[in-house]
Amino acid sequence: MQLNGLILTLPKELKLLIGIFIIVLSIGFYTGLLFVKETSTANPNGIELQYLGNESDEDAEVMRFKKSAKEMLTLVHNHILSMSIIFFLTGIIVAITKLNRKLKLFLMIEPFLSVVLTFGGIYLLWCGVLWVKYIVMVSGLLMTLTFSISVLVILKQLLQKNP
Repeated sequence: MQLNGLILTLPKELKLLIGIFIIVLSIGFYTGLLFVKETSTANPNGIELQYLGNESDEDAEVMRFKKSAKEMLTLVHNHILSMSIIFFLTGIIVAITKLNRKLKLFLMIEPFLSVVLTFGGIYLLWCGVLWVKYIVMVSGLLMTLTFSISVLVILKQLLQKNP
């Protein structure tokens, strides 16, 4: 069975379902990014502050405390599970788009690596490995970039007419 370009031949009802799913999924994904921006200022030092707190800074405008072990395990567990599902479903849809094989494989696999690096890195940061905040930042950006490209490819091909 030929999967490359299958999305172009799907019935209108299935294209509509996939399109609505991708749009709603994107709203949730990008809302999460807004939350990250609000809580960590979207930079390496802000990421460190979010998980390790600033208890030693007596001049801090807002006092933040180091996350507890329970909070960290809950955060890492929930994000790895939910984002794995998000990227699995998105990857299945990318698999049926008409794209270069290598680009398609990259868009399908890379987000899983970024999930492990981002949330594993956050946990390591919490454990005191401070330099991983840069890996967290880069892997989070790469995860967002691959998700965005995947969404654009899917939506563009859903809107194309069946050849």
